[in-house]
This record gives sequence, structure tokens and C-alpha cells, in this order.
Amino acid sequence: MDSLETLNADLLACRRCPRLVIWREQIARQKRRAYRDWDYWGKPVPGFGDPTAQVLVVGLAPGAHGSNRTGRMFTGDASGDFLYPALYRAGFADQPVSTSRDDGLTLRGLYITAVCRCAPPGNKPTPHEIRNCLPYLQAEIELLQPRVFVALGRIAFNALKSLLAAPATWAFAHGALYRLPGGRWPTTDCPTNKEHGSTNTDRWLLASYHPSRQNTQTGRLTTTMFDEIWQIAHRFVYTP
Repeated sequence: MDSLETLNADLLACRRCPRLVIWREQIARQKRRAYRDWDYWGKPVPGFGDPTAQVLVVGLAPGAHGSNRTGRMFTGDASGDFLYPALYRAGFADQPVSTSRDDGLTLRGLYITAVCRCAPPGNKPTPHEIRNCLPYLQAEIELLQPRVFVALGRIAFNALKSLLAAPATWAFAHGALYRLPGGRWPTTDCPTNKEHGSTNTDRWLLASYHPSRQNTQTGRLTTTMFDEIWQIAHRFVYTP
């Protein structure tokens, strides 16, 4: 892929996983009563954010009545209601809410994507479905060449470990931070690093609990814990 636009055009035409195609389109037809007036997206959900981002955020998959409805990552569900205020507080977003693709939200220095791009039944994609979708994430990584990868949840962490050739011994834990092997990207002079005055060319993998309702309502992931993740990411990108 030679651009994010080309990548997303290819993604939108994807029908590699029959189970997910049936599910995402069924949900889009049936809808939830609260959203009966919505024109559901019902397609693979592309990544969203700053095309010059140095922070790449990777989640699991679109929610059936969240991103599968709105067409934008982490938009329209409880996970996004927890994520976007945190990004706003850290200076990565220009507003703390995300309700639709045309709500005016802009991300700065950060791009959001996922391991799987179609809503899976029960929020559980199969290993085969994950493998089918990983080439899209790999292409985004190669196009963006970010310095900081933030994995939201264990599945995202393991997917990034695989794609980035990270050591198998790296373990998932909230706040775990690892320096990736290889240093700077071989084909870039890191123009965004220069723009923000940073001379650090190391690349990092940072893990966080997923901001799911289950994690946030039980206190497993608190606002303070989540804010610390974005403060770390911000420091590595913008501190010389």
C-alpha cells in the first residue's frame, strides 16, 4: 500500500471472514432500538487520526453498536467514552467526546486502529479472523512508522509483539513498557520528531488494560491509571 487512503479503500472492500461479514451486516439491518434512526456503517472500520502520528493505538475490534454503527474507531460506545476524554486531557485530541464521524474531532500526533476491523459476535474474533486482518495493521505500521505503540488489551499486545518481532518473553501487564529492537525506522528521518524537538529515535511498546465497560466499571482500570499511559506516550514523543 502506498498511502492510508489506498489501504482504507482496500479494507472497505474486504470480505475475507464470512462469519464477520454476516454478523456486521445483520447488526446494521436489525439495529438497536436506541439507534433505530441511525444509518449503521456495517462495514470494516478504518483507522482514524493524524496521518503523521508518532503514537499508534491498537484496540481489539469494533463494537456491534459502537464503531459498527458510527464507522469510526472507539466511537459510540462506553470504551470510547472512557478513551477520548483521556486523549483530550493528554493533548492528543481537540475535544473530549466522540459521537460520530462528522462531530469535528481531530487527533494530534496519534492514530487509532484495531487488530480486527469488523465487529465480531460476543466481541471475540477467532484466531483465523485475527490472522486475516493483521495485514491491514502491518500496512498501517509501515505507512505511519510510529515511535510509540499503545496496546489496549492482551490481544492487541500479542498482535503487536508478532508484527514487530518483539521477544516472546515480553509479558502483558498494565503499564508495561518495552523498548523495541532495531531503533529508528530505516526509511525515515522522523520529520515529526524534528518538528516537536525530539531527538530520541527509540521505539516503544506500551501496554494498557482495554477501556472496556467491564474494566472501567469494576475499577480494574481507573481514570488515573489510564491517564498515566497517555502521559508516558506523550513524554516519549514530545520530550527531547
